[in-house]
Amino acid sequence: MNVEPNLNTLEHVAINCTTRLGHVHYTVANLDRQIAFYRDILGFKLHWRNDASAGLGAGGKEDLLRFTELANARRTRGTTGLYHTAFLVPTRWDLAQLLKRIAETRTRIQGMSNHGTHHAIYLPDAEGNGIELAWDFPQDQWPKSFEEMLQNNRGLAPEEVFSSLDDRSAEWEGLDPATKVGHVHLHVSQLPPTKRFYYDILGFELPFDTKGVAPTSRMAQQFTESAIFFAAGSYHHHIGTNVWQGVGAPPPPADATGLRYFTIVVPNKTELDRLIERTKEAGIAVEQTADGMLVRDPAQNGMVLTSETE
Repeated sequence: MNVEPNLNTLEHVAINCTTRLGHVHYTVANLDRQIAFYRDILGFKLHWRNDASAGLGAGGKEDLLRFTELANARRTRGTTGLYHTAFLVPTRWDLAQLLKRIAETRTRIQGMSNHGTHHAIYLPDAEGNGIELAWDFPQDQWPKSFEEMLQNNRGLAPEEVFSSLDDRSAEWEGLDPATKVGHVHLHVSQLPPTKRFYYDILGFELPFDTKGVAPTSRMAQQFTESAIFFAAGSYHHHIGTNVWQGVGAPPPPADATGLRYFTIVVPNKTELDRLIERTKEAGIAVEQTADGMLVRDPAQNGMVLTSETE
């Protein structure tokens, strides 16, 4: 018998501020095509391959992406799932090299933005999964409020990015090993249960002091009615959520390409056990997998909870 989760039972307790994201796992229709896209255009390295699965990254000890090929997998629209995965590079020079590579290969992009917290280049991968290539400003330069961030948000000119090519004379050899998954942005079905799940149960914070603060500008009000962002500690966001596919959007079918799960990495087993206990207390199913404990948010987006150390 299925038991409906009770998302109203727990009060917010902050998740450990050092929590970060690990690898993101996609179902793909064509493994070779996806590997080639990330390797040959964006400078990812193939860490491993085993039959219908592969792991890619920046050459460090951890994968950033994992793929599993599913025969006859298809792209679906109008569902919950991935909006984009943000890959965060350590320097402006790295972001400039990525944009240069995109230009050289005539790869289509969807836009470029200066969000005040970071520069972002948006593009789809070979199967339409959203990518954000990002570089963070130093934190002391970030906007001090959510409304300030929205007000200062603007387009990012290619020349502004390319100006950083002169920061270093070295040849670009692909992604810097310090590249990481900065955040994931998800399509969800409804915002209230999403907030209860990520804020009250898992304990992510609402960045820029948006908790309980009514936005004063029309733009900020419209945005907060359709999207919520969550962070561990004082980061601008580790998880973004929106209802831009429509309130009540269904989860994707089992044969859809796209997100299988993303990974939340807490610092130790004590914190991991605490999170698992909270999810179980809220009536949310927890499944043991080879990569960690799999749970799903109210929109059925999957995430694996794991820890840095035992």
